[in-house]
Amino acid sequence: MSELTGRNVGKTVRVHYKGTFNDGKQFDSSYDRGEPLEFTCGAGQMIKGFDAAVADMELGTEGDIHLLPAEAYGEADPNAIFTMPIAQLPGAENLTEGQRVYLRDNMGRPIPVLVAKVDATMITFDANHEMAGKELNFHIKLVEVK
Repeated sequence: MSELTGRNVGKTVRVHYKGTFNDGKQFDSSYDRGEPLEFTCGAGQMIKGFDAAVADMELGTEGDIHLLPAEAYGEADPNAIFTMPIAQLPGAENLTEGQRVYLRDNMGRPIPVLVAKVDATMITFDANHEMAGKELNFHIKLVEVK
């Protein structure tokens, strides 16, 4: 990965933004929360394309970006989809398709997963990030640099 350059790299920035899918449906907005998002530009706290867009923005300016999955949350990984017998997971018989739940890895850490499919004996989980494989659009306004 190339090193991010720009006037704001390494600085704490605050931005207002609206995120939409290609169909125009909004998935997130700092405006709705009434508070700009604060992060350190270039520190890896944000998805790559968002960080890169803010890296050289001038204070007070705004712009639109379109990100492919590689610049956002990556492509969906087929290896992150797995099926297991419901009998091996106590409580799984009560889960429904589309539900988001947490499983634990072998170290006891929580892993967010989507219940992708449930039948009489088996349950399929998808551990991909819910935004994996999606193209994202952002309208960003740089409101503060410190």
